[in-house]
Amino acid sequence: FTRANSVDRKKVHTVERIYTTGRYTWRTHIPQMGIGDQCSVGSWIYHDDQHELDFEVGYGKDTVRRELNAAPDEMIAYMTSQDFPFTSIPVKIKTGWHIFEIDLSVKDGKYYASWLIDKVVRHEMQLKYGTEVSFYIFCSVENLKFIGDQIPHQENYGLFDFVQYKYHE
Repeated sequence: FTRANSVDRKKVHTVERIYTTGRYTWRTHIPQMGIGDQCSVGSWIYHDDQHELDFEVGYGKDTVRRELNAAPDEMIAYMTSQDFPFTSIPVKIKTGWHIFEIDLSVKDGKYYASWLIDKVVRHEMQLKYGTEVSFYIFCSVENLKFIGDQIPHQENYGLFDFVQYKYHE
């Protein structure tokens, strides 16, 4: 959880940075967050600030919510590659339990990333790096400026039922 009126960034992650190709899966509960709150429930993999792939789910900025025609019980899920190349694709999802997956395979010697929500591919991208980059697996609840219009006025939370990694080439 994150506290109201704070810039909390709470994270848990694997001990080792050893994960490469395979399917990363999180079963995550996305709650109803405060209107405009800058809070995100994150399911992601991380090597460093340039090599990070994630799902960040929060209320979303008003401009993005209007573009997506988001209903009051929908949050905005961003599927992001921080660099090499950068991408950040927002989609709306209902509050409740979801399966978030990042699948990493190798095409032409580099990672090919697929982001899936509830078993449906929602975004795909050829990355500019490969298995020389390995990852930690993260779960987080963070008050992040990009995902809303204001510092949260309420406590927000996320629940994680499980995290799973299955290696494949």
